Order: sequence, then structure tokens, then C-alpha cells
Amino acid sequence: MEDLALHILDIAQNGVDAGATRVDIRVEEDADANELRILVADNGRGMDAGTLTRVVDPFFTTRQTRIVGLGLPLLRQAAEAAGGHLTVESTPGAGTRVVAVFEFGHLDRAPLGDLETTVLVLLASHPDVDLDWTHRRGPQEYSLSTADLRAALDGAALASPEGLALVRHAVRLGEAGLTDPSCRATRSEDHR
Repeated sequence: MEDLALHILDIAQNGVDAGATRVDIRVEEDADANELRILVADNGRGMDAGTLTRVVDPFFTTRQTRIVGLGLPLLRQAAEAAGGHLTVESTPGAGTRVVAVFEFGHLDRAPLGDLETTVLVLLASHPDVDLDWTHRRGPQEYSLSTADLRAALDGAALASPEGLALVRHAVRLGEAGLTDPSCRATRSEDHR
């Protein structure tokens, strides 16, 4: 995977495949501390201790459709190549939490990539999953929640053209607010 947005999508998809009804994603960029942190947490089935010890082995997967599982091993490799690390915590029946940390300014750190499309794909393909999304850059931050988006849509589905247009607008406004201090968005209800 060439950019980190694809890793985020892959890890979130793994959670949904494991029965998650809620996924929390945080992207935290701190240039002053030279750190980029990505957190993806879900309330899916979780993993037992044996599975958890093997989850970063590329030749291990719980899926029946293939014999390798490259998502977490590739994310770990990307983090370590950029002076960081990967941690995975999981409890059976309580979900999984994946944290990838990168040196922000490291020459080998992959770009963040297309975060807008990542959010759109997650919501379009899993409109019934509750998603909380936060992107922080230095002191600026914006957040989106499917609960707020659904309320703003007043009955229209998240996966409808109106819903996806609202999500696209909210993410674009939020991302713009991270680079332009005069454009601020803190909650999805600000986008109504």
C-alpha cells in the first residue's frame, strides 16, 4: 500500500468483517513532536491471545478466502521503516485497537493519501456502522460522527447521493480547516 489512508481503510474493514458496529479512527499529526499517530479501534469480535500473537505474521490469516494476511504486517513495516512502531490490543468479545506511530518528518514515511475517499468508502460500503472520525494537525482538529451526519440528513440514508455529498462536504471543510485557520470545523453538525 502506497499511502496510509489505504491502511486505515484496510484496518477499519477488518473490524467490520469481525462484526464491528462501531469504528473509531483518529489521525494525529504533531510536527513539533515529530509524530504521526493513527488509531483504529472497533467493537468487533476481538482476538484471543493466540491469534493476537500471530496477527502481524504475513502468513497468518483467519480468512478462508486466502492464505496470507498482509494488512497489519504491511502497516507494521511502514511504521518501522519510518522510525515508529505498531501496537495491537484486542479482547475477545470487546474489539480491537490498532495504533501505528510514525516519525512525522521521516524520509521513508508514506504520505497520508486520500483521507476523503477513505471516509466516503467506509460510509458508502457500511452505512449502518457507526463511525467516529477525527483528524488533528497540531492544535487544530475536526471530527465527524455518523450520528451527527444522520441527524443532519433528516431521514436520508448515509449511502444516498445526499448523504455522500454531505460527508464529502464535511471532510473537505474539515481538511481545509486544518490548513487554513480561518476555516474551522469541529463537529459534523457545523456542516448543516
